[in-house]
Amino acid sequence: MPEIARLSGSRDWIDLDFVERERTPEPAMALGIQSHVAGLSLSNTVELLDSLGVQRSRKAIHDWVQKADLQPESGKSPNQIALDETVIRINNQQFWLYAAADPQSNELLHVRLFPTTTTALTEIFLRELRQKHDVKAAVFLVDGAQHLQTALQRASLRFQTCRHGNRNAVERIFRELKRRTSSFSNCFSHVEPETAENWLQSFARWHNAPN
Repeated sequence: MPEIARLSGSRDWIDLDFVERERTPEPAMALGIQSHVAGLSLSNTVELLDSLGVQRSRKAIHDWVQKADLQPESGKSPNQIALDETVIRINNQQFWLYAAADPQSNELLHVRLFPTTTTALTEIFLRELRQKHDVKAAVFLVDGAQHLQTALQRASLRFQTCRHGNRNAVERIFRELKRRTSSFSNCFSHVEPETAENWLQSFARWHNAPN
């Protein structure tokens, strides 16, 4: 499909190994995943593919994103990590989005959704982060939230309280995430939190990719 091949933006970060007996050309699937994760609504993604001669439903595109199971690449060794949390709404319920970002590269290292915010859940987030990346020598940049500081102390991880400067990296990302979830709230209507978390993990992978 030459029309799709000419569109700008690398899609090498999308692994289509999940495809089995799929009649959609892989370039079209990659474009659909990229477009939706980048912020295009499911309806608009359907229209985009239709303009290229590919007729697929909203559900098909949604399923592509879920099956691709995208998430930030592991194996990073950052010098600093901005750690924070913010509230997002799913089906009119509050959930806490935890995120860790490298302020030097502006890459998201790990994102997770939790039903509330506690020291114990922060410890789970940090344990998963340590499993994915080498963070032993990193300095975590946190705000004044006591549960974040307590969890870092228990994990013997270094941190410093910082409300400006390099912490702005993760705060900018949070603002973008909240803007996306507000603008495309239909992505999260009538879905389970696990589905929304999968979308957020996919967004993090797209955010880190050379688009």
